[in-house]
Amino acid sequence: MTIVSNDPSWWPLINSNILYSYWIVAAGAVVVYDWVLSLGQEIELIWRQRWSLMTVLYLIIRYIGPPYSVVYILLTMPLVSLTDAVSNIMYYATSGTNVVVAAMLGVIIIARLHAMYQRSRIMLIFLIIIFLAVNIACGVIAATGLKDTVVEELILSGTYMCNYGYGGDVQLLISMVWMLNTVWEVLVLCLAVWIAVKHFRELQRFGPSTGSTIGSCFRVLIKSHVLYFANFVCVSCLQLGYLSPQLSNSNSMGALILYGALQILLGVQMFVLGPRLILSVREYHAKLVADSDAETSMTSIVFQERVHVPTGSTV
Repeated sequence: MTIVSNDPSWWPLINSNILYSYWIVAAGAVVVYDWVLSLGQEIELIWRQRWSLMTVLYLIIRYIGPPYSVVYILLTMPLVSLTDAVSNIMYYATSGTNVVVAAMLGVIIIARLHAMYQRSRIMLIFLIIIFLAVNIACGVIAATGLKDTVVEELILSGTYMCNYGYGGDVQLLISMVWMLNTVWEVLVLCLAVWIAVKHFRELQRFGPSTGSTIGSCFRVLIKSHVLYFANFVCVSCLQLGYLSPQLSNSNSMGALILYGALQILLGVQMFVLGPRLILSVREYHAKLVADSDAETSMTSIVFQERVHVPTGSTV
């Protein structure tokens, strides 16, 4: 039910919503800016390469980001009027997108770990079992929380905003989803670091060329994974901290800055660092192939210069 009021006591909430809308626009701008920045690499490393599961996941995650940002902007824009039904649909869509994208990122991480563990079947089965358990639980918990969440339109002094009403134990359910995702991320990070350390120790027994290639590959994988995990830790800490009533019900500047930072980091995690988990590996592989082709061409030139081709007969 739409609530209309011109009471001046609502002004702190109105100002908070206006400032919050700026943060949402900034988060969307970051997502679009990164897409434009990496468009050249994307065309070369994604569109022009053979299609695979990773290609499909990259394109879905990358191109669901701008519409996701637009929906969030519309939900917070003080000049855009949305009915209760539309607001609820848009809220369910964004919440469902969070769950689906998290699952897709999990598939990407499983593929990376499977490659790092030399395509071990046992490790793959272990990761799939944990992945399914975590994501099925998160999906059920998120669906339960959405049923107890109602979005209403507020028209306050000529501005529009969405009011989220949480019934039951929605806050607890949200914290459970983030804790399960945190357990998954910590597990896969530990597995990645452990196998990387093990391989770096074993590289001492190889020659310099082989060791350099394998070592560089693992450095690329670990670097992108650690950066992704560091961003995830920041998002989790802010998300769990914002579940506190003292913080979530506060209209102070500090609380708004923290919540704005949460939205930006969440967008970066899903739609910037997520796709770059694939893009970084494709970029390294392309560079490796280019260096190999250059070395082959140089060897061919040197070989041709050293071969004497006779032009006349000595008979």
